[in-house]
Amino acid sequence: MDKQDLVAFETGVAGLLAKLWGDATTPGTAKTPDARQLWKEAAAQGWFDLDGSVDAVLALQRQLGRVACPLPVGDGFVAARLVPDLGPGVASGDLRVAVAPAGVGDQASHVEFADALTHVLVVDAADGSVDLRPVTSSAPTPGLARPTWSAVALGPVEMSSTVGPEEIEAALVLVRLGLATRALAAARRTHELAIEHSKNRVQFGKQIGSFQAVQQRTASCHIDVTAAELLIERAGEACLAGTADWTLSTELATDFTTAAARRIQFGAHHTLAAVGYFEEHEGPWLFRRVHADIARIPAFEPGSGTTVDRLLEGGAGLPDFTLDEVGESFRAEVTRAIDDLRGPRGRDDFDETEAIADFAGRGWFGVGWPEAYGGRSASLTEQVVLHDEIAYNRVPVKWTLSSVMLLGNSILLHGTEEQKERFFPIIRADKLKYCLGYSEPEVGSDLASVATRAVRSGDDWVINGQKIWTTNAHTAKYIWLATRTDPEAKPRHAGITMFLVPMDTPGITVQQMTSLSGEVSCAVLLDDVRVPDSARVGDENGGWKVITNALVGERISMGGIATQLHRQLDDLLVSLRADLDGLVGPRGSAGRTSLRSMVANLQAAPCAGGLRDRFGGERAGKPPGRPDGRGLRRRARRDLERVAARPAGPDRPVRRLQPRGAGRRGRRAAAAYLDHVRRRWRHQRHPTGAHRPRARPSQVKPPPNSQERP
Repeated sequence: MDKQDLVAFETGVAGLLAKLWGDATTPGTAKTPDARQLWKEAAAQGWFDLDGSVDAVLALQRQLGRVACPLPVGDGFVAARLVPDLGPGVASGDLRVAVAPAGVGDQASHVEFADALTHVLVVDAADGSVDLRPVTSSAPTPGLARPTWSAVALGPVEMSSTVGPEEIEAALVLVRLGLATRALAAARRTHELAIEHSKNRVQFGKQIGSFQAVQQRTASCHIDVTAAELLIERAGEACLAGTADWTLSTELATDFTTAAARRIQFGAHHTLAAVGYFEEHEGPWLFRRVHADIARIPAFEPGSGTTVDRLLEGGAGLPDFTLDEVGESFRAEVTRAIDDLRGPRGRDDFDETEAIADFAGRGWFGVGWPEAYGGRSASLTEQVVLHDEIAYNRVPVKWTLSSVMLLGNSILLHGTEEQKERFFPIIRADKLKYCLGYSEPEVGSDLASVATRAVRSGDDWVINGQKIWTTNAHTAKYIWLATRTDPEAKPRHAGITMFLVPMDTPGITVQQMTSLSGEVSCAVLLDDVRVPDSARVGDENGGWKVITNALVGERISMGGIATQLHRQLDDLLVSLRADLDGLVGPRGSAGRTSLRSMVANLQAAPCAGGLRDRFGGERAGKPPGRPDGRGLRRRARRDLERVAARPAGPDRPVRRLQPRGAGRRGRRAAAAYLDHVRRRWRHQRHPTGAHRPRARPSQVKPPPNSQERP
């Protein structure tokens, strides 16, 4: 189905379910529809005759999950896929089948809609066989699920066929994805109810949605929803396209979605509070649906092992997110150029000067700018490709790209022609070293509350204030400075103006601060700093628009962080493969379980605020504006560092932590940090118990003008 047909189909499914089933509370009422009648109506609507349309099956599962209806459409789809001869019976509703893994014997358990079933298809991944067995009787098994699961007695085999282990594995993968999709849809519905509740529930004289804790929890749930939905969408596309790694893509989507659905459901219930725990509300029924579906997923584990087993033992990497033809064509162009720049020492051997000159000559700094300003008018997808390939291959041009995306794009949209003529050439030549003048001591990163004042003085501005945690201020040539020019403006962000100020302007003082990791951050003091009006970028009191436009561009750059994490994972996998049993343990070990969770989070990291923001908005004809995915990236980075800490051992950071010229303070900090790592290491009893130090050894840098010990 194309997108338009799929939307129409899903709308029709929702309407029919509302008529025949009701909402998620239906399983708790006396109005629960007759299972056979519902199945008959569904078959009449063509829900069991989708002719290989995985996307349509997933759309069905989404709508079923929203109303907590466990009609096994996914099982019917898989049965017809495995044994085409069963297709007509499944499509008509005469053959009402559920799928069960081998080993059930004469009784299958945890079966949905047992009252309507005629058969169970038993699949054996070991020998690639399928057996169709009739249902002779069923008995409810009370528990979490509503409607209740059943144990069904199976009669003699009516039909047996050999389809091959690979086909069986693909079928199991699709069953798992269907269950995860339905669970996610139920969790999303609870999330939507929680959002509405937060708008209406008043506590302490305020809507609870105005409380920061509720906002953060809701945002976290929404990010999980966005990432999981995109992973499922991409898995469906990969299956339809028949890509070589579609089953791996699907399993990664299932792994992430399974964990995300739990988080979303619990987060939404936290917001709903008491009202969400009583069965007059949809919440309890959706809770049951989420956890019932998730509980069944492990029963269909593929024989080839988990995602991590395949990555470790098969030598594969995480699947790429395939883009459109233009994007992939540009990717090939970029990778060829990067390969040509590599030196003789391997994949990370680049000459920075040569790389910058080559990229500048190709028009890739400002690739999205109009050709009149030295760009290529590249699409959003092409800009994403460029950032991702640079990040993955560690080409030393990322600061130049940062200048392009933040300063260059801001000047392009809001600057004067004189500013464009002045700054664009030096931005493309990597000669504009800058720092961000955003955070302030009493404000943090709440840009709407910026207090640094800029006051008109003839044709100039006089600026007074302080910025803090300003990275690279000690080496920057310019500061991208947010100031308040109208302290009476309402709302708060209406009185902000942006300036691009040379760091050697009289009145600017930089005070360096060294963090525990060794990174230098700075306080920037601004005392009667006089700048001409030509330093202003954008309208007076129009700085908020400049800032938000800059942040949209920054999302493309920040999305490259996920790509960096993918590269780090690939490097880690190479190290782990040298001694699998010693470093992560055999299949089923806690070490592999921990790695599996981390890998799923890494695959999801580009999604919320990343791929969906960067690609989805353009495809839908809308500007980026979906949730920021930084939380997912932080989670992925934390997991990666925790897993990587085990094989690295506590002695790895010793040399980096004791640089020449560190001084007494640096040596004390290094000694304290190393002692911290060792104490944490001594308490590790298990790979999954590894604790991440506050600063990663790879981030601990020597002070300026010093050298590491050899």
